[in-house]
Amino acid sequence: MTTTAEKVIPAVDDKAADKSPDKRRALGRGLESLLPSGPRIVTGVTVPAIPPPATPPVTQTQADRTAHLEGVVALNLDQIAENPYQTRRDFSDGPLEELAESIKANGVVQPVVVRPGTDGRYILILGERRCRASKLAGKTTVPAIVRRVSDEQAAEMTIVENLQRQDLNCLEQAEAYARLSRDFGLTQEEIGKRVGVSRESVSNYTRLLKLPKPVLHYLGTGDLGFSEARVLLQLIDADLVPRIADEAVQKQLSVKQLEELVTRTNSPADESEKPAPLAVDPNVRAAQMELERTLGVRVQIRDRKGKGKIVIEYSNLEDFDRVLEMLAGTKQ
Repeated sequence: MTTTAEKVIPAVDDKAADKSPDKRRALGRGLESLLPSGPRIVTGVTVPAIPPPATPPVTQTQADRTAHLEGVVALNLDQIAENPYQTRRDFSDGPLEELAESIKANGVVQPVVVRPGTDGRYILILGERRCRASKLAGKTTVPAIVRRVSDEQAAEMTIVENLQRQDLNCLEQAEAYARLSRDFGLTQEEIGKRVGVSRESVSNYTRLLKLPKPVLHYLGTGDLGFSEARVLLQLIDADLVPRIADEAVQKQLSVKQLEELVTRTNSPADESEKPAPLAVDPNVRAAQMELERTLGVRVQIRDRKGKGKIVIEYSNLEDFDRVLEMLAGTKQ
């Protein structure tokens, strides 16, 4: 059966028009390069079909639906399948109920984005919260823009939208990058260019997935964040990571306190080597601070009566190589 528009919904509202263009371009190409710059509105008359790209033969049902491509149409919610590339895990009841109340009062002010599926259905690309909240609000339809995009484009659009809205926690972000790499063979540099971040940032996030499952759970719930996770990755004994993570959560350690705990765990000092609490030579402290400023990494100087050691910490191979080059450059 041919799907027809139930009513016409304006493509853009005042709220969406107020968004700064600079903000929309903050990450990579942004959604504006993936969505039409000015979607045409279906006015009730039949819109000429837009020729699809070179694809297998199009069925009659698909051809009929092509007439609505790039326009805003009202689709039945039960026609829309979930987004297989959704990166968000947290759809808390409280925020959804607030959005549902807003939809009851004002309707859905920003259309969702879908792509044609099979058997007259559609697959969601953008707007899962709006779909869920619309169902809570008792709605049976939702305004939608229908796009023909590849799996890779759909995944990229989903990730870019969530990054622009800052809706992803560090674990969700890491899994999103890993999926782009695993499913579509993109390098870290290619991922960075597409979502508007550095290659190093992509690398730092994907490294989080090496942490044990109990720690990943803490990242998913927000009990631990990106900074704490990077500190935990510095532990030499991987078997100690869950225990240190538990302690960090239970005691609500700050990042600095966690760094000190990890340092003590990596280099346990003998009782005879422990300095007196107040016997910190100001010259030693000044030298330590100067080294940290010069090398750009954490440095510890342990001095006891003119004897001791200097510990230089690094968090990744880039830091390691850079510090080695700097130290080698000081030799004359």
